Amino acid sequence: MKVTVIGAAGGIGQALSLLLKNGLPAGSDLALFDLAPVTPGVAVDLSHIPTDVKIQGFSKDDLGKALADADIVMIPAGMPRKPGMDRADLFKANAGIIKGLAEAIVENCPKAMVGVITNPVNTTVPIVAEVFKKAGTYDAKRLFGVTTLDVIRSETFVAQAKGLSATEVMVPVIGGHSGTTILPLLSQVDGVEFTDEEVASLTDRIQNAGTEVVEAKAGGGSATLSMGQAAARFCLSLANAMNGDQAVVEYAYVDGGSEHGEYFAQAMRLGPNGVEELLPIGDLSAYEEKALNDMKDTLTGDVRKGVEFVAG
Repeated sequence: MKVTVIGAAGGIGQALSLLLKNGLPAGSDLALFDLAPVTPGVAVDLSHIPTDVKIQGFSKDDLGKALADADIVMIPAGMPRKPGMDRADLFKANAGIIKGLAEAIVENCPKAMVGVITNPVNTTVPIVAEVFKKAGTYDAKRLFGVTTLDVIRSETFVAQAKGLSATEVMVPVIGGHSGTTILPLLSQVDGVEFTDEEVASLTDRIQNAGTEVVEAKAGGGSATLSMGQAAARFCLSLANAMNGDQAVVEYAYVDGGSEHGEYFAQAMRLGPNGVEELLPIGDLSAYEEKALNDMKDTLTGDVRKGVEFVAG
């Protein structure tokens, strides 16, 4: 199996690459690409870690070499969010970048599984899809917006609030990957009950956790280490599913024909061909039903923005 990380020299990319070097199956190839000339050095640095994962770094004009025959492509490339920036600002910075990378994937590894981390995910995933559609290579089962960060944050915050072990908490998170489109289904957390005040407070914190990190770093960046962990968790789950594990379930933002939106994040069973089955979101509380209905216009607008960007 070959996994390519595009944007590998950045904060997310280096954390993700480290975790993949340590976690991918023995015999895998890990290709790192970034425009930064330091990227081959990042690969050499990671190559000193004693695992049976081969690693190589590429920069500048070698994107095609990095992507050639990749089975999985993870994309953390792009500009991170800074204090005062909103998702519209990120769109202006990253839409062109993600479109160009999608075109390179079409040319070099059109059948790869693609995990999009570059924000705003609600819009960048449709951009990639539209590029693939234009090229005649689109397979909705193989394109994912990586929303795992919302899941691990929810697990952490719920465990903290209730004095539980974070490794034993599971929180479904549906919708999208920004603001009020992030909906943790706290009513479905096993063995835990929340007051209305706790639901409102935890939901708000989960939805605004990215801003919490941006402000805490005081202009020094956005979530990189936690995002690297989240992306690695998704990528390794996908790799296991492609290698035959039939019990892999993760959350991601996909074009799956959901009744709730053209693109929607929910639980899915992964397999050798990507999305094998979308799983039902289950029963919702009145609070969650309202939040789901309220987010739909935002999700629709985010998707439309990506489609229109590629259409020109």
